Parts: sequence; C-alpha cells; structure tokens
Amino acid sequence: MHFQPLDFHLSGKKLFFASDFHLGAPNSPESKIREKKIIQWLNSIEDEAAAIFLVGDIFDFWFEYREVIPKGFIPFISKIHQLREKGIPVLFFTGNHDLWMKDYFTQELRIPIYHHPIVLQVEGKKIVVGHGDGLGPGDHTYKLLKKVFTNPLAKWLFRWLHPDLGIRLAKAWSGHSRISNTAKNENHFLGNDEWLWQYCKEIESKMHHDLYIFGHRHLPLELEVGKNATYYNLGEWVSQFTYLEFSENSVNLKEFQP
Repeated sequence: MHFQPLDFHLSGKKLFFASDFHLGAPNSPESKIREKKIIQWLNSIEDEAAAIFLVGDIFDFWFEYREVIPKGFIPFISKIHQLREKGIPVLFFTGNHDLWMKDYFTQELRIPIYHHPIVLQVEGKKIVVGHGDGLGPGDHTYKLLKKVFTNPLAKWLFRWLHPDLGIRLAKAWSGHSRISNTAKNENHFLGNDEWLWQYCKEIESKMHHDLYIFGHRHLPLELEVGKNATYYNLGEWVSQFTYLEFSENSVNLKEFQP
C-alpha cells in the first residue's frame, strides 16, 4: 500500500467511489448504453464532488502502446476531461482487466494512476482504497497470472504484436475470464470466505483504518471489520450501478437511478 496518506479536505463537499464499469464489454452497443449512464452519474455528482475515485476495471481491456490506445470511449474520456478542467480531482486505479494502464491519462488529463491500494486521510479518518484483485487468501492461479502479465518482458513482447491482433486476443481473454468467474458461482455473499473481508481483517489487526473500500467482487457489501472499522465493496455497473458516497457526516452505498 501507499503508506504516506493522501490528504483530502471536504469543505462541505463529498468523495465518490465507483468501480467495475467494464467499458467495452460485452459488446459495443451494450457498452455505449452503460457509458451514457456513467456520464449521467458523473453529471449528477460533479457539483458536490471534492474528488472522484474510479477504483479499477473501468475498461474491460486497456493497453497503452507507445503511439496507440484502444479506440472508443470518447464520451467518457471527454467527460473526465471536463471534470479535470473544472478542477475536480479524479483518481484512477487499475484492476485485473485494465492492469496495463500506464501514463496516458496522467500525461493528457493529470489523472494519477494507482496500481496498488493506497491510504487516504480525510477529515480525521483513514481510508484504504484499492481494486482488490489478488488480495487476501486463495486465488493462487490469478496471482501467478498477474505476476506474468505485469512482468516487463511480457508487456514488451505484447507491445510487439500489431494492435489489431493484440487487442483482439486480449478481448477474447477478457471474455473468457468473465465466463470463468461466472462458472465459479461467486456472485453471492461468501460469508467468512469473503477473501477481501479477510484481507481487511488482517490489515486491521496490524494497523487501524476506519474504512476499507474495494471493488472487484461485483457485489455491494458493507461489513464490520473491527469495532470502529468497516469494509465496503463498491459492486459494479454492468447491472447494479452502485457507488459509495463519503461526506463529513455519513458513508452510504447507493444505487444510481437517473
């Protein structure tokens, strides 16, 4: 984790957290409908936002070649640009589907990219934020694959594929990954086997944090970690359209309804 906390002051405004937009999946028409809904949500919160955290798997696939990025998503990127022009901080986290995000958004839009969980200091509260993939016990196959995919040699080799071929292969893998996750039948609460909940408890046993905010599970959750600590999972935007709103007085998981 990023152990030097990032400080945010609300001044009557709010922090907003959302994850797992999976833009691009399962096909372009369905993705564009979801993209419009995400932009509606961003429009609805921008006047209240002290900062917006997009906590991984924003894109179903993303790879930055030296001179090429995946085409599409112009309305979403334009909206993010508009938010940045208004001075609203936007922070991106990589997930397991867009872990090859590098510095395009940092250079073009001054958006920091985080590849690991970080700690926020907000109005006296300490908050851990991250996507959540590869954390906690179990899932050893994915953890091994993540080491391979983030290896500099693997990224260098993939970059030498023609983008049309590379992106087609990556989208096929991404689709297989979603099917595999569905086959595991993990789209329900796993009780004590919730690995991110266990991860939060492990961190809390070593150092207190008030909130733990993760995505990845595609399941909105609010679970007690300790006496004064809570784990929130942000859910997803393929069917649930859920997000977290943090103000000086409350923390709420909400569903966006235009």
